Amino acid sequence: MASRKQRNRKSNAIVEAIMKEYAPKTQEDIQEAIKDVFAPIFESMLQGEMDSHLGYKSNERSSKDIKNRRNGYGKKNVKTTHGEISIEVPRDRESSFDPQIIPKRTRDVSGIEDKVLAMYARGMSQRDISATINDIYGFEISHEKISTITDRVLEEVSEWQNRPLKKFYTFLFVDCMYVSVKKEYETKSYAVYTILGYDVDGKKGLLGLWLNETESKHVWMQIFDEIKTRGVKDILFISMDGVSGLEAGAKAIFKDVVVQRCIVHLIRNSIKYVPSKDYKAFTAHLKKVYGAASLKTAEAEFEKFKQAWSSYPGAVDVWIRNWSHVEQLFNYGGAVRKVMYTTNAVESINASFRKVTKKGSFPSENALLKVLYLRVTELYKKWNDRPVNNWAMVRNQLSINENMQARIMKYERR
Repeated sequence: MASRKQRNRKSNAIVEAIMKEYAPKTQEDIQEAIKDVFAPIFESMLQGEMDSHLGYKSNERSSKDIKNRRNGYGKKNVKTTHGEISIEVPRDRESSFDPQIIPKRTRDVSGIEDKVLAMYARGMSQRDISATINDIYGFEISHEKISTITDRVLEEVSEWQNRPLKKFYTFLFVDCMYVSVKKEYETKSYAVYTILGYDVDGKKGLLGLWLNETESKHVWMQIFDEIKTRGVKDILFISMDGVSGLEAGAKAIFKDVVVQRCIVHLIRNSIKYVPSKDYKAFTAHLKKVYGAASLKTAEAEFEKFKQAWSSYPGAVDVWIRNWSHVEQLFNYGGAVRKVMYTTNAVESINASFRKVTKKGSFPSENALLKVLYLRVTELYKKWNDRPVNNWAMVRNQLSINENMQARIMKYERR
């Protein structure tokens, strides 16, 4: 692969040739010049493919092992990111040549940028993207070009981060994960704040992504203030971890919200005190508690749990201190409880983010935001605007609570 100096030298030579030949004065002149350059590039690549197909180069006079020969050219108009260009495609007598750079019946080659974005969204590094493009298409694409292509999503990121939100959400799940970012000549661990929301129809959506060097009550308060400014008027439930003061802070901004401690975070906090050999039995016993059919059954199971695991007092104490949040689950029907304690959705988001952030440190906050946003677009395709499972039952059970039903109806009518 060419070094940066070599690439710059080559790029400067091409630019000088274009300036000398075309003397462009406007943006349109530059686009026309680039279109003229694209045509011979594609034609040269097609010639290379034909050489490989036949096993010899054009005008080669040595004896050939095959009977197939070149058979002139066919004209083809193709669409590129810089407009439509006309190219000559080499043909062979047996019509067995099947070009890869511009396949037969393909007239749009503007998708390379989209392919770069798709690879970036899947967590591929600039080096890997460059190598993949070279392997598939036979030409190099510099790290600078890849950065330029991916930078085009930054405006989309800004619009998405500031878009108006829905007035009402039935459930919000707030969470944080950490990613390494280079800043001021050192690598820092950045908190990525994520809020997943279910609207009144049970459809999932990410309200936003926020970056900060720490996770704290104050940052979460700023985020809650922001989503209120962006249009959120009311929330039924918020599931969160145990950041000190956060529950009171959330209720100060959304006064009628029910704050639920995240069961997954409680499990994680408690298994810190449990040897790995007992993880499976410990978590299975816990599920009998928070997944019980009634509060009475849950209380009975909790007594059994405390006795069975008394040899790990630190683990048991986590649940004793947070028992009020487990009790609170049983104020609602089983389908609603399952939404609150089954955090597969937000865990799935974090797992998806980790796939594209595990490659190492990001060179900047923007680089991290780009890859996370592109991953979000992939998640939305997967969700396909469908409601979560069993939403009709969830909706019916929420209606049993008169206060919640009134709030739902208030925003359903809008």
